[in-house]
Amino acid sequence: MKQARVSSPPVRAAVLPFAGASVVITRPTATAQTLKRRVRALGGEPIALPGLALRGAADPAAAKAALRAARDVDVVVFASPAAVTYAFALQPRLRFSRGTCVCALGAATARALARRGIGEVLWPRARQDSEGLLALPALRRVRGRRIALIGAPGGRELLAPALRRRGARVESIHVYRRVAPRHGRRQLEALAQAPAPLVTLLSSAEALAHLRAHLPLPLYARLAAGELVVSSLRLAAAARASLFANVHIAASPAPADLVRAACGALARHRL
Repeated sequence: MKQARVSSPPVRAAVLPFAGASVVITRPTATAQTLKRRVRALGGEPIALPGLALRGAADPAAAKAALRAARDVDVVVFASPAAVTYAFALQPRLRFSRGTCVCALGAATARALARRGIGEVLWPRARQDSEGLLALPALRRVRGRRIALIGAPGGRELLAPALRRRGARVESIHVYRRVAPRHGRRQLEALAQAPAPLVTLLSSAEALAHLRAHLPLPLYARLAAGELVVSSLRLAAAARASLFANVHIAASPAPADLVRAACGALARHRL
């Protein structure tokens, strides 16, 4: 006599962490591609909503001359991957003397330098921000040393004053500018129609200020009502002051860390 076969329950397909979610990416268009790819790979729909736009140096001739003069400084600091891109656009053969210590604010900036043939770069592992950079041994005792900071005007403006207090001679070389973005109708419609849950990735206080100033109020309110992932405690405080209630802090501004924190933020919607 044959025994009846007991059927096993169907195996459920694994649900991707971002499945059904809309992920708002606020980085400038030129630097947002890595995040977009990661979001799609995890099943989410990326919504491009730049909080900043990048432009070339206001005075390209002055920036080129400053880069040439910086080749033999004691320390050179690249503040972002965009700083690398725009500096090498101005000086494609940019190199520094053997005695120059080249520093980067984080891993992404160090990788951008390596792609251009500058491989011996110091960058902070513990925290990829100005405080982490200032904690590097190479920047602790800098009295009398010449330091060039390559980046854009504005931002936190923490590095230069701190290094000057330590006795360094600091020059800021502005190779690009951050300006307010212009959001087109298609971008605004994409945000308005994006299905919930909605999570926003943010790594710049300047971008936050631009979004609050320039987005239509109903769309800004929609962002503020969703989940927000930020890259620092400082930015979390600014976001809460700008009406965001559900704020999550990533380990760093790196795409992998932002995405990891967003996965945790969205997990509560899967319960």
